[in-house]
Amino acid sequence: MSHRIIQIIQQRLAKEVGTIRHAWTDRYRIALIYPNFYHQGMSNLGFQSVYHLLNNREDCLCERFFLPDDDELKEHRKTGFPLVSYESQQPLADFDLIALSVSFENDYLNLPLIFELGRVPFFADDRTADYPLVVFGGVCAFLNPEPLADVVDVVVVGEAEPILSGLLDILLHAVVVDESLWGQLAVLPGIYLPHHPQTHTPLRQFLTDLDYSVSRSFIHAEDTEFGDMSLTEVSRGCSRGCRFCAAGYIYLPPRERSLDNLLNQVDEGLCQRNKIGLVGAAVADHSQIDPLQREIIDRGGQVSVSSLRLDALRASEVASLHASGLRTAAIAPEAGSQRLRDLINKNLDEEQILHAVQLLADGGIRNLKLYFLIGLPNETQVDLDELIALTEKIRLIWREAGRARGQMGSVTLSVNPFIPKPFTPLQWCGMEPEKSLKKKLRFLHAAIARMPNTDLISESIRCSVLQAFLSRGDRQIGRLLPDLAEGGNLKQLCKKAGIALDDYVTRERGQDESFPWEVIDQGFSRDYLWREYQRGLQGKLSPPCSAGCTRCGVCGGR
Repeated sequence: MSHRIIQIIQQRLAKEVGTIRHAWTDRYRIALIYPNFYHQGMSNLGFQSVYHLLNNREDCLCERFFLPDDDELKEHRKTGFPLVSYESQQPLADFDLIALSVSFENDYLNLPLIFELGRVPFFADDRTADYPLVVFGGVCAFLNPEPLADVVDVVVVGEAEPILSGLLDILLHAVVVDESLWGQLAVLPGIYLPHHPQTHTPLRQFLTDLDYSVSRSFIHAEDTEFGDMSLTEVSRGCSRGCRFCAAGYIYLPPRERSLDNLLNQVDEGLCQRNKIGLVGAAVADHSQIDPLQREIIDRGGQVSVSSLRLDALRASEVASLHASGLRTAAIAPEAGSQRLRDLINKNLDEEQILHAVQLLADGGIRNLKLYFLIGLPNETQVDLDELIALTEKIRLIWREAGRARGQMGSVTLSVNPFIPKPFTPLQWCGMEPEKSLKKKLRFLHAAIARMPNTDLISESIRCSVLQAFLSRGDRQIGRLLPDLAEGGNLKQLCKKAGIALDDYVTRERGQDESFPWEVIDQGFSRDYLWREYQRGLQGKLSPPCSAGCTRCGVCGGR
């Protein structure tokens, strides 16, 4: 056993608060994998919540695995020592079940290395009964499971709380992996079996009442993205209906935790950290957000929020954030022109955007980050010009506030390509071609470079194309993952495999065309998505979800 690898693991465990250090027992042993680095996995509230749920069972033992960092990988390569768990340093292949928690499509490329180091065959048809079963969960599992269909044995379609208990009850009582086991799993709600026949399309499961669960930071680790705070889930889903946003649709209907439930979680969090990070797709839409923030501050804590609601931002909210030490506020106009904001159903106008910016500037927030998309359907140069014009108006507001306080802040634009995601109204669109996107980014970079104290950042166009390919793909693209993980060129690998890359990424789809991801059912109507797509192209807005609404079908209107 490599002493250096064990030393690295033990050092990280020593920095964690609330860690369960497991003894190797006869309980059902689950290897929970987050296919990226430790600091990202331990910042993921969904990953932590699943870890907590599994270890709350007396008959299960769950331990964590992450992508090795460069030093660890060198040690593994040098010594040939297998990938081991954080808690008890047990090899991956020795577990009964491997549970993948995947939130980002590009993390698929990390899985071949993890399986290789864990000495577990990557593809399901290469694994015998001696190897652990592989279960695929997380956002990617119920957005589009098909790219990993040849890798995994079982897919969890939906949120963990209503599914895990029934799944584990069946697995724990299975003497052998045979047709009887698959038959039991096939009828379980929220379970998709890529290699076995099912008589129905698995329907996404969701927790109706969030108060029946707890979702917060159960382990506090210093060397993570949010290591200075304790995270608390405020809500799931979003009522706004932005037409490009997958999270806004696959977490329907929007739900929120009660104030009492949240304050119990806050009290637990304040025992470990002085700052509470409020997490959710639409934190500011919570009906009790003001009293919640006041209660945190009255308890001697500070507040951090994952999103700000531009059309309802108040000076009191900004004051709370400033008092909590917030230095950079992030807001998402998404598009510079009103035409494109209406197309994506953003329900924001320029006056509301500038009003929110003014409140943040007057409230003492030093830096501002703006999120924009490029390559939205029917985008023209005029839309880009309006994006620059809006940025200039925002910059001037920020400049004047900086001069008044004697300390200039910065404005940063995060500009990234629009990627048509499954189960959204814009799923029929194609992604704009790479060459055109690069030209638009060059224009924006040049324009922003002339603005003092203003910067533009963007992710690699190549990474965005890869994300589109992986998020919109079918199961045949999974066979490319090992070569892609080794740094293979996407275009060349597709050509060699006889796969038309443009068919997956840039091609516009027809109304009646079936999609790979429709092997699962989100609960809302495909016709509803198409109608929303047409409304977007016509520049028509749609109202947010409301109580008793039956437009999409999730709440019983299909």
